[in-house]
Amino acid sequence: MVFGGLQKLTLLDFPGTVSCILFTKGCNFACPFCHNAALVKSDNLPEYTEDEIFDFLKKRKGILDGVCITGGEPLIHPSLPDFIRKVRAIGYKVKLDTNGAFPERLKELMDENLLDYVAMDIKNTFSKYPETSGCENVNISDIEKSIDLLLYSNVPYEFRTTVTKELHTTEDIAFIANRIKGAQKYFLQNFTDSGDILKEGMHSVDNPTLEKMVCKAQYFVPAAKFR
Repeated sequence: MVFGGLQKLTLLDFPGTVSCILFTKGCNFACPFCHNAALVKSDNLPEYTEDEIFDFLKKRKGILDGVCITGGEPLIHPSLPDFIRKVRAIGYKVKLDTNGAFPERLKELMDENLLDYVAMDIKNTFSKYPETSGCENVNISDIEKSIDLLLYSNVPYEFRTTVTKELHTTEDIAFIANRIKGAQKYFLQNFTDSGDILKEGMHSVDNPTLEKMVCKAQYFVPAAKFR
C-alpha cells in the first residue's frame, strides 16, 4: 500500500491508546463537507511506502501502541488486510475508520480478529445519502449491513456523524440515533472548514441546534456526545 499522509502521534483518535494515524488515498464517496479533499482526489500528496511506514513503526515501538488507519476510505484497497496483518505482527493494535460501504471487507477483517476498534461514519438519513455522500448510487443495504455488523459484534466501536447547517436537521439525527439504538458510542462532530473541502458553502450548525441534536440522539443512544 501507498499512503497519502502520516500523523506521527495522536492521543485522541484511538481511545486509550497512544497512536499514529495513516491516511489512505482515494474514496468511493465525495462528501461535500469532507475536510480531506486532497486524499479523496489523491492530488498533490506526499507518498509513504509500506517500507517507510514499517521503518517508522519499528522505531516507535514502545512509544506508540496503536495505528489508526483512515482516509479517504481504507477499505477500497484490496491490500489492506495484508498490511494490517503485518502491523499486528510487530505488536500494534489497529483502529479502522470507514464509511461502511464495504460490509463484506469489514466482516473479513473482524472475523480474522484484525481490528481492535472501528469508527464508522453515518453520513445522514438514508434518503439523504446521495446528497450527503456526493454519490448518487449508494447501496444503503451495505451501509445497514455495516451498522449491524458493529452493533452485534464483540469489537469495540463508535458511530459518528459530521453535521452541517445545509445538510442536517435535528430530525435527521433522531433518525440515525434510532437506527443505531443502544450503540456503544455515538459522536456528533460539528463541521469545521479545514480549507481543503470538496465543496464551498458548507457551514457548521449553531450551538443551540447542536445541543438539541445531542439531546435527540441521547434519547436512543444514552452515550451520545458532541465531539
